[in-house]
Amino acid sequence: MCSGFQQRPRFCLARAGTARCDVVRAEKASGTSRAGRAELATLLDFLRRGDTLVVTRIDRLARSIKDLQDIVYTLKERGVTLKATEQPIDTRSAAGKAFLDMLGVFAEFETNLRRERQLEGIAAAKARGAYRGRKPSVDSTEVQRLYVEEKLGATAIARRLGVGRASVYRALARHERPA
Repeated sequence: MCSGFQQRPRFCLARAGTARCDVVRAEKASGTSRAGRAELATLLDFLRRGDTLVVTRIDRLARSIKDLQDIVYTLKERGVTLKATEQPIDTRSAAGKAFLDMLGVFAEFETNLRRERQLEGIAAAKARGAYRGRKPSVDSTEVQRLYVEEKLGATAIARRLGVGRASVYRALARHERPA
């Protein structure tokens, strides 16, 4: 499994070849959560007893210690081992298992640090008045005009402006008018 495949396809394929992989799966999704990772789900369903799941690095598989432990538990239950090509991880040995857990903790720590720095940056930008969030996807004045003058409902306004109904409701709420 090489989730950096889109950025470095030759590298991933070379690593897979060196590890003598029969099947190579790749996805671009973040390892911060298992949600929305269709390739990972397919891969986990595909693996059979005696197989070895080879990843380039553990943080490509999961960045949450819980997700990593859940994946490793699933693999163990199915009789599948886990190896990393760039790290000394092989779940067949005690040292490999210990190193796996340590790297999982550090991957989660790194994700949490990145999230904290991002929130600090956003707070600082807000304090400077530089952070205003995303620009509105709909012109509130036009929504209000269509609602009041043309007596259109939220669904009709949304269709006409090519936006979602939720955007129309938010625009109307800014003008303190119920939809």
